[in-house]
Amino acid sequence: MKVPNTWKLNLRLILATALLFGLLYVIIALIGSYLGYGRPLTFGIFVLVWAFIQYWIGPKMVEATMGVRYVSETEAPRLHEMVADLAIKSGIPKPKIGISETDIPNAFAFGKSKRDGHICVTRGILNLLNENELKAVLGHEMSHIRHRDMVVMTFLSVVPLIFYWIFISTLFSDGNREGGTALIGIGALAAYFVGNLIVLFVSRVREYYADEGSVELGNQPNYLASALYKLVYGSARINKDELKKVEGLKAFFANDISDARNEIDDLRSMDLDKDGSISESELAQIKYTKTSVRTSDKIMEVFSTHPNMVKRIKRLSELS
Repeated sequence: MKVPNTWKLNLRLILATALLFGLLYVIIALIGSYLGYGRPLTFGIFVLVWAFIQYWIGPKMVEATMGVRYVSETEAPRLHEMVADLAIKSGIPKPKIGISETDIPNAFAFGKSKRDGHICVTRGILNLLNENELKAVLGHEMSHIRHRDMVVMTFLSVVPLIFYWIFISTLFSDGNREGGTALIGIGALAAYFVGNLIVLFVSRVREYYADEGSVELGNQPNYLASALYKLVYGSARINKDELKKVEGLKAFFANDISDARNEIDDLRSMDLDKDGSISESELAQIKYTKTSVRTSDKIMEVFSTHPNMVKRIKRLSELS
């Protein structure tokens, strides 16, 4: 099959990683200099240790938070069949397959490498999507593994947290607030905001490539568009308290569960016959219809883990 042209994605991932870990190195070096110990090599080793800790424990944290239970081919034969077919088309080993017993409709991929891929679906998505829509979402998740972007996100997501921890530590420090401690705290706080924006940007970009990847794996764009529409609608119906329990992992999901209530009204206009799905003919009409995104939504998108869903479905229409 056609090898996806992902060099732009890879370049952005490399640049984002270099920038974030460069910022982390600078902040840690400032702390070391202020405290009067450490060499540049020491600081570099510290940063790498933090990264590899996140790399190794990240998948286990996802499993624990989502309550993932891995299923055999006997338990979920059709799910295994779809994932196996997509893995063959992707040219990668078949990922482990798990189910999370939550009503929040979604799917997610994680792992330490292509050979350590995990694809999980929730009970909510199994009850919501038809087979073609589910396979399109699985193709989206398979593409994350194929592109290795889920590994990079595992690395990157911990960096802003380190900045925030450093900032909080300076608030309770006995050092001179007028001196180096205060400057380090301000720098860490600024790095935290910048770091978050970088991570969010990378998260949004990789979603577009995963959408394209699902189409490259043989799924029709309208099936993925319809699935995304249903996921937004399904998430909008879930209790907010239930959503908050897994909000920290939403970057791994197929859509931004936190923004579903804001997106659903705009998406309903794309469902022309109001049957709760987006057909091939409806997606074709979207392709030739001018869509607009409100300025407020464009601003909110900057702080979101996923692209604006109207833009995302419009882009899928251009692949049809």
